[in-house]
Amino acid sequence: MEIALQQRQELNLLMTLELRQAIELLQFSTYELEQYIRQQELENPLIELKEKKDNNSYEERLNRKTSSFGSSEMPLDAIQGSEKDLRDEMFEHAKFMFPDNETQKLLSYLIYNLDDNGYLQIHDADGYLKFDEQEIDKGIQLLQQVGPAGIGARNLKECLLLQITHTYPENELAERLVNDHLQLIADRKWNAIASHLNITMTEVKDLYDFIQTLNPRPCSFTANSSTEYSTPDIVVEWKNDAFVFHLNDGYLPAIQVNKDYAHYLNAKDDMSKYINTQYKSYQWLLSSIEQRRNTIIKIMHILLEQQEAFFKNGPSALKPLTLKEVAEAIDMHESTVSRATTNKVLQTPFGSFDLRILFTSKLETTDGNTISQTTVKTLLESFIAQENKFKPYSDQKIAEYFETEKGITISRRTISKYREELRIPPSSKRKEIQV
Repeated sequence: MEIALQQRQELNLLMTLELRQAIELLQFSTYELEQYIRQQELENPLIELKEKKDNNSYEERLNRKTSSFGSSEMPLDAIQGSEKDLRDEMFEHAKFMFPDNETQKLLSYLIYNLDDNGYLQIHDADGYLKFDEQEIDKGIQLLQQVGPAGIGARNLKECLLLQITHTYPENELAERLVNDHLQLIADRKWNAIASHLNITMTEVKDLYDFIQTLNPRPCSFTANSSTEYSTPDIVVEWKNDAFVFHLNDGYLPAIQVNKDYAHYLNAKDDMSKYINTQYKSYQWLLSSIEQRRNTIIKIMHILLEQQEAFFKNGPSALKPLTLKEVAEAIDMHESTVSRATTNKVLQTPFGSFDLRILFTSKLETTDGNTISQTTVKTLLESFIAQENKFKPYSDQKIAEYFETEKGITISRRTISKYREELRIPPSSKRKEIQV
C-alpha cells in the first residue's frame, strides 16, 4: 500500500451563526420579535431602544397571548384576573355551613382537589390515608350543598347521578338509565335502551332530552387564569374600494446606537475590537428585521391578490394555493415563505386567523378543475347539517355524493379525516331518536 498526499477541491455550504439567527427571526411573531429586540438590548451595550409615543409599555404586554384562530377578538392587552379563587370562596361558604372542625378539614381537602371542571382528582394514596372511602363519599354528598349539583364527582356517571338524585329525585327512570346504561346513551342505541327499560321510543326521547339538560362540567375554576386575546401581526382592511394591509409593528421600539460607546469604534485597542463586533451585531439586527418585514410584505401582496375572495366572503371562498406557488411568484425559496408565514396572526374585517389558513391544498374535480380543502370541508359541514338525522349518511355515502353531485373526487378516508377535524361525530353518533 502506497501512502500519498492528495489535494481535493470541495464546495460546502456552511450556515453561519448570523444566517441561523436570521432564519429564526423570520419565524417570530411581532410580539416575539419585540421580546427578542429587548433581549438584544440587554446583551449588546451598543444597542439603545427608543420607545414609541402613546404606546403600551412592554410590561403591560408580557401576559398577552394569542387566542384560538378564527375568533373575532380584537388586539387587546391581557388582563390578569384579580378575582379571588372560586375554591377559596367555596371553602368560605363551607365553613359557614359546617362549623365543626372535622367536616371543614374533609371539605377543605375535597375542594382543593377539584379539577377545573369540578371533578374530584386524588392522584395519590395520601387522600385515602387521611380519609377513608366512606368519609370521602360523605364529603361529596356535603359538597352538593356548598356548590352546584354534581360537584366533586369522580367520573361522568357519578356527576350525572348526583345531579339527578339531589335536584330531580323523583326521576327514578333517568337515574336507572344513567346508572345502568350510560354507554348505550353514548352509542345512541335507542332500541336497546327501550328494550332494557321496557319503555316506548317516546319515553326514550324524553329521557334523553332530560339528560341533555344536565351539566357534565358542574363547575369552572378559571378566576386565576389570564384572559387571552388575539394580537395580530398583519391587519387587512377595506379602504377606498380595495383591500389594503399593514404590519402591526408600530409599537416596536426604534433601534439606535448608544452614543456613549460610539467613540470606541475608531480606537485601536481591545475595547475597540469588542465594540466593533457588537456594532456588526447591531447592523445585522437592523438588516434582519428589515428583511423579515420586506419578505412578509411581498408575501401579503400575493395573498391579497390570490385570495381576494377569502377577504370578501370568508374561509369558504378560499382558493387552492400552495407555499411553492407563492414562493415562485416572489422569486424566493419555499422554505423562506414557510418560515415567514409561521406564527403570524392575520386580522380581517370578519375575524382573526392563522396566516397559514390562506394556504390550502387542492382536490381534483371531474371537470379537470381544482377545489381547496377548506371549501370541501365547508361543503361537508353544510351537507351533514342538512342530512336526515334519523338516517345520517356514512362517510362512504358522503364520498359518493361528492363525486356524483359535486364532481369532487374524494375517498371515504379523506371524508373521515375532514369530519374529525371539524369535530363531527360518525353517523352512528349523529343518529337521533325516531318516535
